[in-house]
Amino acid sequence: MKALLVCLALLFSGCLAAVPDNDALPVEQVCLISADKAVPITVEVARTSAERSRGLMGRERLAPNAGMLFVYNNQRRADHGFWMYRTLIPLDIAYLDRDGVIGAIRHMVPCPSDQGRDCPTYEAGVPFYRALEMNQGYFENQGIGVGDQLSRKPSDCR
Repeated sequence: MKALLVCLALLFSGCLAAVPDNDALPVEQVCLISADKAVPITVEVARTSAERSRGLMGRERLAPNAGMLFVYNNQRRADHGFWMYRTLIPLDIAYLDRDGVIGAIRHMVPCPSDQGRDCPTYEAGVPFYRALEMNQGYFENQGIGVGDQLSRKPSDCR
């Protein structure tokens, strides 16, 4: 019986090892550009609906110059937004147009509710194609605001 359990455990562990790690998102080096500087940051890129839905849920921390970039194929309406359900850390979110120009920045706080319906939505207030989440206070501390731009071109980040 013990041998059977060991064999089953080995077989099961092999199955688990074959499951891809869906938590690993592509990482890009990008920069935020203002009138007088370029601020390099590292972002995880969430492109699929599942990746965007998961976002930064469950994370206990975010590195100081790191964030998550949410990419949409089509423009999102101004009344669309993000929520903080199951998100443990306070964040700022910048809503970006097609060219990466920041149209709005919102400050978001963790939602302690076990029910998503009880969590507020932080509407963009402007149409957007992308959204960038960073640690709360990051944009202000770096002097980045509405009208500044996210660039994904390495040549812009030097």
